[in-house]
Amino acid sequence: MDKTIFITGASSGLGRATAKLFASKGWNVIATMRNPDKELELKGLERITLLPLDVTNVENIEATVKSALSISDVDVLFNNAGYGLAGPLEAYSDMQISRQFETNTLGMIRTAKAFIPHFRTKQRGIIINTTSIGGLVAYPLGSIYHATKWAVEGWSEGMWFEMALHNISIKTVSPGGIKTDFMGRSLDAAQHEAYAALFNKVLAAFNSEDVLKANTPESIAAVVYEAATDGKKQLRYLAGDDAVETYNQRLKVGPEAFKDGVAQAFEL
Repeated sequence: MDKTIFITGASSGLGRATAKLFASKGWNVIATMRNPDKELELKGLERITLLPLDVTNVENIEATVKSALSISDVDVLFNNAGYGLAGPLEAYSDMQISRQFETNTLGMIRTAKAFIPHFRTKQRGIIINTTSIGGLVAYPLGSIYHATKWAVEGWSEGMWFEMALHNISIKTVSPGGIKTDFMGRSLDAAQHEAYAALFNKVLAAFNSEDVLKANTPESIAAVVYEAATDGKKQLRYLAGDDAVETYNQRLKVGPEAFKDGVAQAFEL
């Protein structure tokens, strides 16, 4: 029997790579994005259907999920839409903070909520949420981004117990660095003169050769496919050697020592 995955944030990077991978494996893919009319590559591929979705709009979420379910019996929800916000808290507008939570956290929660009745009725289904290594550790000038991703990790773990009642799996995929346009179109940055030196250090670190050559979207998409098909009740999937190494180091030394090591690296 053909299976179907519903993907948010499929216009670029990991979302697009995941759509292509699942389609190549014989899955039906419902790939969503804010402006599907502008999408040229996925539009021409077999087994992929494009739908419009703005995860910050509750009514749009409900309408798009309803439309998707009229097209196909969805087996997997891949909650992937999101973007980065970098800078000191003092520099952010309230709109920037609200938009970050609306997209990265509430968008995932609301989309999952719209699908749960469908999965519960079937007594099966998988919800996969893209978090980040930034949902398990923290770095300077990413406080709000980290807050959204840590929130998704906590929400997903809490939801694991609810979903287990109905044979529904909920999982997180936590990528390390990905060679995408995250530092360009997917990053919102705010600067403040009181933090200028630190901002430049952080920017240099995240634009370093090691980060930029870390993981391809395709390699992370392979982890999403593993999470969707391995049949395990596993909650967390670290994606990329850098993510595994970073998180293992945090577990090894403990959160306080890890925080101190980050501070030392940035001369704080």
